Amino acid sequence: MTTKKLALFPEVEKSRINREIYGHFSEHLGRCIYQGIYVGEASEIPNVNGMRTDVVEALKELDIPVLRWPGGCFADEYHWKNGVGPKEERATMINTHWGGVTEDNSFGTHEFMELCDQLGCEPYIAGNLGSGTVRELSEWVEYMTSDNVSPMTDWRKKNGREKPWKLRYLGIGNENWGCGGNMTPEYYANLYRHYQTYCRNYGDNRLYKVACGPNGDDYEWTEKLMQIIKPWHANAISLHYYTVPFSWEKKGQATVFDENGYYATIACTRRIEEIITRHLDIMSKYDPEHKIGLIVDEWGCWWDVEPGTNPGFLYQQNTMRDAVVAAVNLNIFNAHADRIVMANIAQVVNVLQSVILTDGVHMLKTPTFHVFRMFKDHQDATSITHVLEDSTTTHGDVTIPDLSVSASKKDGSLTVTLCNASLSETYGLDTQVSGGFETCSAEILTGAMDAYNSFENPTTVEPKSYNGFEKTDDGLLVTLPPCSIVTLKLK
Repeated sequence: MTTKKLALFPEVEKSRINREIYGHFSEHLGRCIYQGIYVGEASEIPNVNGMRTDVVEALKELDIPVLRWPGGCFADEYHWKNGVGPKEERATMINTHWGGVTEDNSFGTHEFMELCDQLGCEPYIAGNLGSGTVRELSEWVEYMTSDNVSPMTDWRKKNGREKPWKLRYLGIGNENWGCGGNMTPEYYANLYRHYQTYCRNYGDNRLYKVACGPNGDDYEWTEKLMQIIKPWHANAISLHYYTVPFSWEKKGQATVFDENGYYATIACTRRIEEIITRHLDIMSKYDPEHKIGLIVDEWGCWWDVEPGTNPGFLYQQNTMRDAVVAAVNLNIFNAHADRIVMANIAQVVNVLQSVILTDGVHMLKTPTFHVFRMFKDHQDATSITHVLEDSTTTHGDVTIPDLSVSASKKDGSLTVTLCNASLSETYGLDTQVSGGFETCSAEILTGAMDAYNSFENPTTVEPKSYNGFEKTDDGLLVTLPPCSIVTLKLK
């Protein structure tokens, strides 16, 4: 066992960890909305107003803070007026991005807001800039948030919602460098300025406007965007980065891979820190007061779909490898919580790196679900200064930092989340805690790199109480097995 040092300084506070960093993303894609979240009031699957009870209750375990909808690429072909009013009168459309299936619009604005009410989370609406109009988006904001006497307000009331909803987060366009219109950054930035002008604040509702930021390491997009938009136009810009270690044409399987595939994945996901840092540097050049935040509103692993499933539905399994990716990313986001306003893993149910999978009446929690639950006490906590001794693992021509950590304090306790990404090395973490502590409890999530939960065996990978630590004179010694995630609670 290799010993490394970790020093925690609870008295040296850093920034608040925005609870929205633990956000999620739902799109009209495959079985995310239909079958995954929404089954309709007449379904034999237990539901409340059409929302699956099992899924809602599971997500509430995570204290899910914010949910993004309706896309994704779908957002820029979504026309919201087709999704309100009596369901039997709603217009249908072809979901041209995802499988060419018919979208019946039975899940629309009212249903999404009902879902957010059940979850107790903030809605994050992605508005249609790519194929929509300024008037369409302006009227959607009015429909949702205005209590004035107006046609949109009257229509909302006629459709069953008397009082306006509260809507804070509004994205204006999605991936407009690609599926949202294949625009240049200059063209998009000027369109964004135009559209956001007509997204009004009604009553005491205050919109937090999000401009479409870069794809991965497209630093030119950020440069041009920040030259044109100003803090009075946008509260934040978005960033999308998917962990795709091989190629977009052949991404690799979710459950069948070797150690080369594992380490390539961890190296790929680690790139997000450099990408975040470089984009923030560019943003600081044009916004030195940091009035514009960064939102990582699509992130996670993207694998080839499960054999035999619709290639347009992006359904994939979820292993301990994905759990390690989630832990590494959340630790990185926490480290940049002074600038990262929100993050949204893609996607919440049945699509990409989901926290939940469903199959008819059955539901399971993925390894990634358990990471989010183990990390949830960081939400709205204050990050504290910590110093971790460097450690790396080399496999072939890939070298990765194999330990990552977050530490925060809230309500008189410290939460420390530790991840050991090495498949071979057990670490003893000699942890010094300034000021000491009285009690410690721990949970661990670990297993073979390709272990996953199936509907036949839904609890193969799940957290367990952990006693792999011992108190020392100035802290504690924690044992981190290979491919493991540990959460410590110190009081």
